[in-house]
Order: sequence, then structure tokens, then C-alpha cells
Amino acid sequence: MTLAALALILLIGPDPSAYDAAACAIYKELIEINTTDPLGDNTQAAEAMAARLRAAGFPESDVQVLAPMPRKGNLVARLRGTGQRRPLLLLAHLDVVEARREDWSVDPFVLLEKDGFFYGRGTGDDKAMAAIWVATLIRLRQEGYRPDRDLIVALTADEESGPANGVDWLLRTHRELMDAELALNEGGGGEIKDGRYRANRIQAAEKVYQSFRLEVTDRGGHSSLPRKDNAIYRLAAGLGRLAAFEFPLQLGEVTRGYFARMAALQGGQEGEDFGALLRTPPDAQAAARLSAVPFYNAQVRTTCVPTRLEGGHAENALPQMARAVVNCRILPGTPAADVQSTLVSVLADDAIVVTPVAPAKPSPPSPLTPDIMEPVERTTSEMWPGLPVLPVMSTGATDSLYLRQAGIRAYGVSGLFGDIDDNRAHGRDERLGVRQFYEGREFLYRLVKRLSSAAP
Repeated sequence: MTLAALALILLIGPDPSAYDAAACAIYKELIEINTTDPLGDNTQAAEAMAARLRAAGFPESDVQVLAPMPRKGNLVARLRGTGQRRPLLLLAHLDVVEARREDWSVDPFVLLEKDGFFYGRGTGDDKAMAAIWVATLIRLRQEGYRPDRDLIVALTADEESGPANGVDWLLRTHRELMDAELALNEGGGGEIKDGRYRANRIQAAEKVYQSFRLEVTDRGGHSSLPRKDNAIYRLAAGLGRLAAFEFPLQLGEVTRGYFARMAALQGGQEGEDFGALLRTPPDAQAAARLSAVPFYNAQVRTTCVPTRLEGGHAENALPQMARAVVNCRILPGTPAADVQSTLVSVLADDAIVVTPVAPAKPSPPSPLTPDIMEPVERTTSEMWPGLPVLPVMSTGATDSLYLRQAGIRAYGVSGLFGDIDDNRAHGRDERLGVRQFYEGREFLYRLVKRLSSAAP
């Protein structure tokens, strides 16, 4: 860390622009440390953040970098409170998806401010939140703030590349450092549509990731003597039946809350369909129209789709094997074994053997209780008057699943707004609006104080 950066942190005053500058300095440092897998160094990033916290006066015992292997370090830091309530965990991941310079129009590992955006790998997923958590912890300590619960910041490795480290590893090996009543994480965020702020989202559930291998084996033979029981034909026919199948519609607390609030926001046929979906039973025509939109379809039912296909061993031989991988995103509360049984039934061919690729990792939804919803709604209203808060279920996966499995209520909420029609996470020229970064910093600062103080 440069002397200038250290001075900036230590000399922060009451001017909000100074807090913005401090957060941006942290953001820049994180973006410019390559934390991709396998060549990047998460430990370097974790140590850099630890150095900032120690320089701000945090004791060594409350700032730890823990790593099960080289270059895979996780930071866990704590601002101690009065202990009236169990801790609040503030989570983000340091690792990012690979980015090649030749694929980008700018250097992915240099934070570039251009045309109202910050460009760089991880600007949105997830180094903005990581930088904000560090900046918030430093600011609260400088203010002499004493929360009524400990505040724990955990910046983890390997969210993007596997479960052998990160939140899963920390919970298994250092549970005492991570134990909390509730947690804030990525997975929510604000929606911008046609240049207008539309809603602030809070993620309280996510679908369960589960892949299945479909395999047909056969004795094979010479391709000049074809038979109708060709392994590729049989697998293809089964996949055709799967393509025509839809899992039944099912709404939980989170998705009901989402569609109820969207019905009040959205006009026209779509708004009417949101309301009709909530009837008992749901209106079939409304459900059919909404199911034609991939996002809405994924909200209301389990989905399974083939993502890999292979077969045969020579162009002049009948295939002895045909195999596909079908990736399912399962609604919370639905056993993976039930989905496997449904696949077997839909494929309707005993020759197609269906086996899980790996065990599923289900987690229960976090309840939409007043102790989380009211602070989020109040903070949202302060910053963006009239903007609704939407409960959402992620169709993808986040590290919140490990927290929920461990009995820690987790919520994806950031106050970081992005254009829902231009999501560049994991893609080329990833970016986050400059204004949106600074708004997110202020939103999360206010929310953390509201969640860690008896004061309104």
C-alpha cells in the first residue's frame, strides 16, 4: 500500500466524497490484483485488505488471512460490538472469472473510469462489494461506532471455481470466526431498465444446482450394417422427450413476494399475468405466457437442460456409447432424487441410465422477516424515494447456500444497480457505473448501521 493511499484512509473526514475516494482506492487495488483461477493470487488480495485494516487500527487478533493452500487466502476481520446480539456477517468473494486481454477492449486488470463506468474484471462480480465492506469497516472504526453486535467481514476465495475453499471451508474449519445470526452477500442488487431505476432486489433463496449424466451403451458393430437400436438414436429420442416436458409450476414465499410486487409495478398484459399467477389455482394462460420468458419460467419451476453431448468412437463404427449431461436448477424444497425419478420417467427408455454427476447442495430459503425487510426497505426509501424492494430467488448459485445450510440466514442485497439488459458479469468488458458504485457504498454503510444498532 502506498503512503498516499494510507494517508487517504487515515485522514478521512466527514465529507462523503472522502469516503467515496477511500472506497475507490480500495476498489482499484483489488481490481488490479489478478485473482483468477489457477494463475491469480487471492492471498495477495486478502493480505492487501488485511494491511489496510491493520493500518486503520484493527488489532492483529481481529484480522486474519486463512488459506488451505497457497494463493487461496481468505480474509476474516471483525469490528467488535457490545455483544447484545449475535454477529452480522458481511460476505464477498475475491476470486474472479478468467479474462484474457485479447478478448477485451481494455485491460481487464486495470481499473479504468470511462464514460461514467468503472471497467475491469470483478468490477461487478464481486470486488465492488468486497471493497465496500472493507471501506465500511474502516469508516465505522474511525467514527468510533460501537455496534450492538460484532460485524464480521469475510472476503473469500474460490466462489467462482469450486467448494474446496472459501465459505464452505471456513465454516467447516473456522466456524467460530464465521458464526453469525444473519449475513449480507451478493445475489441481489438494483435493476435499471431503459435508463430508469426500477427496483432494489433482495435475494432470499436460490435454486439447487444438480447435473445428471445420461448414458446409453451398446455392443456396437460395423457402420455398414446399421440397426434401429443405435445408442445415439435412443439418447436423442429421450432428449427430444425431455425438450417437450415442463416441470410443474410451483411458487414459494420468495417468488410469491416477487410476483405480487411486480404485479403492482408492471402495467399491461404482463402486469395482469403476474397477478393471475398468484391465484389458486394459477391462471393457466397467464402461466403459459410468462413461461415463454426464460427468467420468469426459471422462477416458477425446476428446469433441466442438456449442456454436453458425446458419443461414438469411430466414423465407420456403430456407437458403443452415447452420453449427455443434463444440468438442472431445482426449486428449493424439491429433493434431487425426485427430479432424477422424473427424468427417468420422461426419458421413457430403460436403456438410458441416469446418474447424478455430484451430490446436490440444497439450502433452505431465508425468511422475509421484518428484522431484515424493514431496514432494507427503509434504507432504499431514504436513498431512492418510492423505489420498491423486490424479493428474488436466484436461478444461479452463490455462497449463501453454505451459510443457509449452516443455519445462518443469508440475504443478497447490495444497492449496486445495473442495467438488466446489459449484464457483463463473467463476460467481456465487465463494468459498473461510477455513480452506482458510490450509491452502493452509501446504501450498504447505512444498512449495516441500521442492522447493528437499536437506533432507527
